[in-house]
Amino acid sequence: MKYYVTTPIYYVNAKPHIGSAYPTIAADVLARWHKIKGDDTFFLTGVAEHGTKIANSAEATGQAPQSFVDTNSEYFKTAWETLGIQYDDFIRTTESRHAAAVTNFFKKLKESGQLYEAEYAGLYCVGHEAFIKESELDEHGNCPDHGQPPEKTKEKNWFFKLSEYGDFLQEKITSGQLQIEPVERKNEVLSFIEQGLEDIAISRRTAKFALPLPWDASQTIYVWLDELFNYCSAIGYGKDEAKFNKWWPADVHIVGKDIIKFHCVIWPALLEAIGEKLPKKVFAHGFFTIDGQKISKSLGNAIDPVELSQEYGSDAIRYFLLRDIPFGKDGDFSPERLKERYNADLANGLGNLVSRTLNMIERFTPELDPDLPVASSTLVQKLLYEAGILTENLDFSSALENIWQALGVADKWIEDNKPWELAKQNKTKEIEGTLAGIFSILVAVNNQIAPFLPETHAKLTKLLEARPIKKPQEPLFARKS
Repeated sequence: MKYYVTTPIYYVNAKPHIGSAYPTIAADVLARWHKIKGDDTFFLTGVAEHGTKIANSAEATGQAPQSFVDTNSEYFKTAWETLGIQYDDFIRTTESRHAAAVTNFFKKLKESGQLYEAEYAGLYCVGHEAFIKESELDEHGNCPDHGQPPEKTKEKNWFFKLSEYGDFLQEKITSGQLQIEPVERKNEVLSFIEQGLEDIAISRRTAKFALPLPWDASQTIYVWLDELFNYCSAIGYGKDEAKFNKWWPADVHIVGKDIIKFHCVIWPALLEAIGEKLPKKVFAHGFFTIDGQKISKSLGNAIDPVELSQEYGSDAIRYFLLRDIPFGKDGDFSPERLKERYNADLANGLGNLVSRTLNMIERFTPELDPDLPVASSTLVQKLLYEAGILTENLDFSSALENIWQALGVADKWIEDNKPWELAKQNKTKEIEGTLAGIFSILVAVNNQIAPFLPETHAKLTKLLEARPIKKPQEPLFARKS
């Protein structure tokens, strides 16, 4: 089977922070899980490099826009490498392959008869790179997300007849042909559609640093539509038909809940207009704050995931984000809770269990055959089987909870059987059975943590394969500073 998973693409007007790392780690776990299962898997991430917001940020640094995005896109690649993220492709919207695919797409959209030219007067939020309604502003007339008033704009643009797709979208969503998760996001989208859809502008006359509209040189492509098409441009749309047909449609788009209107309303309607299949699922993750405050450059709390991983290691960041914040829900990131999770679950949890087990094997049964038949734990088997299903369903927090419950079974097994007491009584077979049982749980758990904690999995694999142990081993988890 094939599996195609995507992340949102991230604006390069600033360096990546822990909030952008969150969905990227989730997508990486999914991709790794499906590759382990044997599925033919493609994992796409990337960056959005067009738009007025990018042009303004470049201007503020005294750089040309292209030079600015060339530099900043590398920050994202470095961050993802540091966090152990193994994407199959990294798309940049300034790449020629993307521009060619978008141009092809807009030509088809024009041929569909779903576009018309008209004048637009309204409000445009540069921070969102999106039009915004007056009813969405706060009491001060500002965008609630950016704290700035939107620009008043009046210009002649090209429009897409989104208003004609309400019934189509409702049918696809309610039938499950387009899955939207979690359910509260699905209900939110359906409620939005029921209020009546309005036609949307697909071009701008005043946008900076944007792709030109193929048939109207006075217009540029609305940056959000340019960005949405990355999911198709990266897999060969309009250039490599075999590759595109192999991977499309996407099995899951992972997005933030603030962009579900684009992904669950506008994107599927555009695809239908040009005769392409809809994505199978859109999963919207929640937001999280930093110690109760929204992530903000002005507050100086945009935590750099690279710096954090230099202290704790990448696996600790991956574990904490997916264990502590249920995917799809809002949550709070706390450096103190990260430290607590690291110590309790990783260093003193998994790390200590591995150290105790291997030390007891070395001390009491150094020639232990790891393939020795043992009484298996039905509870461990059940926990780990369910963890796999939970992972596939993007319930990462519950999957990790199951895995750590399995480790708890192993800890209890040690305490109940007390190998050190059995050694005093020269009960060799009982010691071997106990330690072989614990060893088998570690092997099973190690297989299950592979997509979540790739570095730990690699280290633990070497430890478990080094039978018998000849010398003390390095700890699985050690703070780097």
